[in-house]
Amino acid sequence: MAVKMWAGRTAGATDKLADDFNSSIHFDCRMYKQDIMGSMAHAAMLGKQNIISQTEAEQLIAGLTDILADIDSGKLEIAMDCEDIHMFVEQVLTERLGDLGKKLHTARSRNDQVALDLRMNLRDEAETIIGLISDNVKSLLSVVKDNKTTILPGYTHLQRAQPITFAHHLLAYCMMLLRDMDRFSDMKKRMNVSPIGSCALAGTTYDTDRYFEAEKLGFDSICLNSIDGVSDRDFVVEFISCCSVLMMHLSRLSEELILWSSWEFKFVELSDSYTTGSSIMPQKKNPDMAELIRGKTGRVYGDLMGILTTLKGLPLAYNKDMQEDKECVFDAVDTVKMCLMVMANMIATMRVIPENMKRAAQEGFINATDLADYLVKKGMPFRSAYKISGTIVAECISKKLVLETYPLEEYKKHSDLICEDVYNEISLETCVEKRISVGGTGLESIETQIKFVEEQL
Repeated sequence: MAVKMWAGRTAGATDKLADDFNSSIHFDCRMYKQDIMGSMAHAAMLGKQNIISQTEAEQLIAGLTDILADIDSGKLEIAMDCEDIHMFVEQVLTERLGDLGKKLHTARSRNDQVALDLRMNLRDEAETIIGLISDNVKSLLSVVKDNKTTILPGYTHLQRAQPITFAHHLLAYCMMLLRDMDRFSDMKKRMNVSPIGSCALAGTTYDTDRYFEAEKLGFDSICLNSIDGVSDRDFVVEFISCCSVLMMHLSRLSEELILWSSWEFKFVELSDSYTTGSSIMPQKKNPDMAELIRGKTGRVYGDLMGILTTLKGLPLAYNKDMQEDKECVFDAVDTVKMCLMVMANMIATMRVIPENMKRAAQEGFINATDLADYLVKKGMPFRSAYKISGTIVAECISKKLVLETYPLEEYKKHSDLICEDVYNEISLETCVEKRISVGGTGLESIETQIKFVEEQL
C-alpha cells in the first residue's frame, strides 16, 4: 500500500472506499511530466537560495530526471494506489534517494504544486489545440481555393436568399476558427502566471525566489497573492470556455455538412472514410462523424457548467472540491482535439458537387433582388421594383421557369424598362461578380480574404 505523505496528525489509514473516493491519480497521472519538471525547477530554486545545498539540489534533479525517463520508457509504471501524481513522484524519489527525497517538498504545498502542474499542462494543450485549429483552417482554405467561382445559394432562415460562392461560405468558418486560435492564445497569456511558492495559502518562511522558479518553467510572471495562487481556477473556466466557443463553430459546420451531404441538397459527398452505413438499409451513407462532433459539443458545454458550478460557492482558499477541476477540463481537451482531427480530415477528403449547387441557386430565385436592383437603376422606385420582381417570381413558379428562362416578351408586360440586357444582369455569375463591397462574395474580395487568412496562419 502507498505511504500517506500526510500521515502524522492522523494515522493516515483511511477506509478503502474513502481512499478510492479521495484519489485523483487515475486522472492527474497525465500531468506527470509537468509535475516532474516543476519539481526540478523547485529543487534548483532551493539550491540557489541555499535552503538545501547545491549538491543536494543536483542530486534531486538527477533523481527526478531518471524518474521521468523511466516513466517515458515504460520502465516505471505509475502506481494507481497512490493518492495523486505528486505523492507518487515524491514516494519513488524517496525510495531511490532516501531522506534526501523528503527535502524536495520544502517551501511548497500540494496546493500550489497542483495549480502549477495544471497551468503547465493546459498551456501545452492550448498550443496543441491551436495547431489543430490551424490544420482545419488549412483544410478549408484548400477547398476555398478550388471553389472561388463555385456558385451556391446563400441562406437566411434556411431559405435560399442570395447567390454566393462556396469559397465565400467556407471563408466565414475560416474567420471563426482564426478567432478561436486567437482566443486560446489570449487565454494562455492570463494562464501563464506561476502559483508555485504560494504554498498552502499564506506563502512560506523560507527565503524563496519565486521569480527564478517561474522563469525556469517558462512563466511570464507570478501570482502576486498567495491565496489567489492556490484557490482560483478561473484559467480552467476560461480554457473550457474557449473550447466551448470552438465546439460551437465546429458544430455549426458539422450541421451544414450533414445537410449538404443529404440527398435533398447533395452539395458535397463525404468520404467513405468518414461516414458509416446502416445495419438494415443498404443505400444509407450516414454522416456519423459530423453528427458526433455536433453531439459532443453538448458534452464540452457540460464540462464548462460543471466547473462553474463547482467553484461558485467555495470560500477561500483551497478546498477539496477543486480536485473536480481536472476531469472536466481533461475531458474537454480530449474531446476538442479528437473533433478537430476528424473535422480537418473530413473536410480534406470530401467531394464538392458544383453542378448541384448551381442548380439549387437557379431554382431558388435568389437573383430576384438583382432583378429589382436592375429596375431601380433604370429609374424605377425600389418598392415598385420589389413588387414587380415578386410578381414575376410567382409567374415563373407557376410556369416552372426560372428568371433566366423567363421570356423577354413576358418581362416587358411588367415594365417597358426591361430590355435584353436583363439576362446578363440577373445571371448568377453577374450577381456574384457585382458584389464588390469589401467582405462580399465577389472574386476580388475572396482573394483578399484568402490572403488575410494565410497571413494569420
